[in-house]
Amino acid sequence: MSSQNLSPDRLEAFSDGVIAVIITIMVLELKLPVQDGLVGLRLVLPTVFLYLLTFVQIGIYWVNHHYLIDEAETVSHGMLWSNLIFLFCLSLFPFATDWIGIKGLSHFSAALYAAVSLLPAVSYTALWIRVRPQSAVPPHASWGKMIVSLCLYLTAIPVAYLWPLLSLAMIGVVAVIWLLPPKVETTE
Repeated sequence: MSSQNLSPDRLEAFSDGVIAVIITIMVLELKLPVQDGLVGLRLVLPTVFLYLLTFVQIGIYWVNHHYLIDEAETVSHGMLWSNLIFLFCLSLFPFATDWIGIKGLSHFSAALYAAVSLLPAVSYTALWIRVRPQSAVPPHASWGKMIVSLCLYLTAIPVAYLWPLLSLAMIGVVAVIWLLPPKVETTE
């Protein structure tokens, strides 16, 4: 079967499965604390917040991936590979999240998390570039939104070496930017 015969629905279904596995891996990495009660909860709270940030980021990519693939009329060879690269980059999130969960928040761990956050943004942009030229519908995202996100992720890497929490906050700002639904053009 050539890629021209592959429907966007199959690409979307495959991606949904991979993203579901990534989220499952993340939740399996959450560990119970040794201490019980509020003391134990207080110890794992930073890890749970980081898990939440990662889950939201993956969820945002999942939602926007649906919008993007819905814009695709056909699937090309380049789209298949761009999508696989995007999914690979997304699959690194559990590693970076677990790194901070085990090693703690440090300059290096925050920089690693910021770099891992940057990779799906770059690869999603590459996929977007592959899909948009062959789509007749308006895009779900703007270049401006994507460039601002890329710049914040990129800047969060060196910032992590000065202020690790600020680096994570910058990544949180990107999540807030993307939580807003896309503007839909209406014809009246």
